[in-house]
Amino acid sequence: MEKQEVKKDQEPIISIKGLYKSFGDKDVLKDINLEISKGENMVVLGRSGSGKSVLIKILVGLLSFDKGTVKVFGKEVDKLSGKDLDALRLRIGFSFQNSALYDSMNVRQNLEFPLTMNKKDVNKGEVKKAVEEVLEAVGLKEKINEMPGDLSGGQRKRIGIARTLILKPEIMLYDEPTSGLDPITSEEINKLINDVQKKYNTTSIIITHDLTCAKETGSRVAMLLDGKFEKIGKFDEVFDPKSSHKDNKEIKSFFDYNFIQ
Repeated sequence: MEKQEVKKDQEPIISIKGLYKSFGDKDVLKDINLEISKGENMVVLGRSGSGKSVLIKILVGLLSFDKGTVKVFGKEVDKLSGKDLDALRLRIGFSFQNSALYDSMNVRQNLEFPLTMNKKDVNKGEVKKAVEEVLEAVGLKEKINEMPGDLSGGQRKRIGIARTLILKPEIMLYDEPTSGLDPITSEEINKLINDVQKKYNTTSIIITHDLTCAKETGSRVAMLLDGKFEKIGKFDEVFDPKSSHKDNKEIKSFFDYNFIQ
């Protein structure tokens, strides 16, 4: 699947250096280093419990860390005031694994809610236009009056992404975007992630254990093993049978388990 070419900026949008995070005696992240450029889709791959979700929670200031530097838009996240942290989060969209839709609201109301809550100066016409725009972006304009319970799993994922896009974030964080979906619907979500990157020029982190998702959406892939990035590069570099398969049995077993053809 075609992915947008990334142009390197002088300063990365996200910069992580020497990051450590432990919970009690358990070391979850150990000397994590990563830079992400504007417009890049960075995939963080790893098994459940490997620290993927911990990493993105640290990025938005939901978790503290023990050591290191985490910069987003050139600002150190752990040094931001509460007000500045709120402002940062408005520039970051989080697409949750379970879509996080309100079951008591229809699609239109789910999309209107974050916009009216965070931007008090928008009028009804602007809200209507924004809702229609993001629904068109995810290909579900006809579902505007449906209730979440009447949507398929793939449609819920799409509406969840639309609700995130309505605030026009500069960074998108996708948490297991294809989890629980059949292969055809997963392919549609992978295409949507790439379409969002092109249309909105977002910088994205895609947390997944799905190799097909990683291969089709990632500008680069970072393989997280035992709290460290074992390898970072394009998909074919990380899973090169002449190197990583030979040198690292864990990468090989992860690849083999996913049955990529």
